[in-house]
Amino acid sequence: MSAATEERFAEGTATEAGEMAGLAEELPPDHRSGYVALVGRPSVGKSSLMNAYLGQKVAIVSPRVQTTRNRLLGILTRPEAQVIFVDLPGIHKPIHRLGEFMMETARRALPDADVLLFVVDVSVPPTEEDREAAAFLKERAAGRPIVLALNKSDLLQPDDVVPHTDAYRALVEVADWMLVSATRGDNLDVLLERIVAHLPLGPRYYPPDQVTDQQERFLVGELVREAVLHYTYQEVPHSVAVVVEEFKERSEHMTYISATIYVEKESQKGIIIGQGGALLKKIGKAARESIEALLGTRVFLELWVKTRPHWRRRAEDLRYLGYALPRERKG
Repeated sequence: MSAATEERFAEGTATEAGEMAGLAEELPPDHRSGYVALVGRPSVGKSSLMNAYLGQKVAIVSPRVQTTRNRLLGILTRPEAQVIFVDLPGIHKPIHRLGEFMMETARRALPDADVLLFVVDVSVPPTEEDREAAAFLKERAAGRPIVLALNKSDLLQPDDVVPHTDAYRALVEVADWMLVSATRGDNLDVLLERIVAHLPLGPRYYPPDQVTDQQERFLVGELVREAVLHYTYQEVPHSVAVVVEEFKERSEHMTYISATIYVEKESQKGIIIGQGGALLKKIGKAARESIEALLGTRVFLELWVKTRPHWRRRAEDLRYLGYALPRERKG
């Protein structure tokens, strides 16, 4: 995806990416295409659901809340349709500037969506955050179709199927809904059919072999952050940001990457490094293996840990760490 197309979508005016990409493949007359925004509270499996449809990891996943911080595109191309999933940060009440960035990211993405996919964790009854997410969605639906994905159905107890399903359906009053499991694959094909049925007729906006609009450098940074999330607990995961400093292809078979892991406190820095650097070595090994799978080459990965006090609350730090929105155009 070109930089121009990326900017226009982020600002709510991208409609011609297919023409810009010069796509000329013959498509059936009933071909459908469009953007599908994944909306829900944190930790309901939005990223896992998108990854399951794509058959590969585009968005990082972890049990930690608010793992997704940026808007991520996942492009699923089939003969009859091109579904462009937009994975958004979980809907929550922000307590710092990073949270405000995440909520603004979600708000800006919704006007461009053709279908709104409300994702919930059906294994538990609706929480206050689910109700807030539903209200956020309905206020911005503007007549567009909402499809309900009742995720984590593999964890749902038999006696809870009807009451939990009814409770979530009452939040958004949708006609199309489906019990699914992103991790096990249950009913994903049926849910996809219902999503596609709501998409408008249209061309492909991206080449059929493209699965995301994100650059490899961004994805590498996210994979490093995912490894940190896997090995740390309590407040540390929320205080972590990653900047890829160097990304060089030294040969056809070797890529050199240097990345800095930023935290807010010296104590958090010590936790990530671990005794004698033991935990940082584990993080590096896990991240390197994921990056090698992404790039298809061997990777030499160097990780550094630095302290940047209160970065989640400082606008200049957020910009440096990649959490800055383009200015919205007026008129």
